[in-house]
Amino acid sequence: MLYGQEHVKRYQETDGAEGHDWQNTTVLLLTTKGRKTGNPFTTPLIYQEDGGNPVIVASKGGDDDDPGWYKNLKVNPEVQVQVKGDRFTARARTATPEEKPALWKKMAATWPAYDEYQTKTSREIPVVVLERV
Repeated sequence: MLYGQEHVKRYQETDGAEGHDWQNTTVLLLTTKGRKTGNPFTTPLIYQEDGGNPVIVASKGGDDDDPGWYKNLKVNPEVQVQVKGDRFTARARTATPEEKPALWKKMAATWPAYDEYQTKTSREIPVVVLERV
């Protein structure tokens, strides 16, 4: 099974032929700029489309701390996204309180563990919309 940097490498090498379809869901690659180092960091993340924009969840498996990629995009919301062979620049934003319930439902439908993750932490897990620039 693909995971972590091996997942990123195979996805990039094959334009997502390996790595896009994963455990009965879909994965994109998100590249953020490190908030401390300025270095690029690429993370494979489960996504779904909503209104033509990819949507991702900053769950970190229900950890009490936000994932590093989410902390990075809060500092610099301009990110690089790869969906299969499509590579583009996007502006990342946290879903509004009005948007979040419908987006959460869509994401939990593709990865039911998100509901469990939310019960493990007092942190409100953010949903992120990636809007093409």
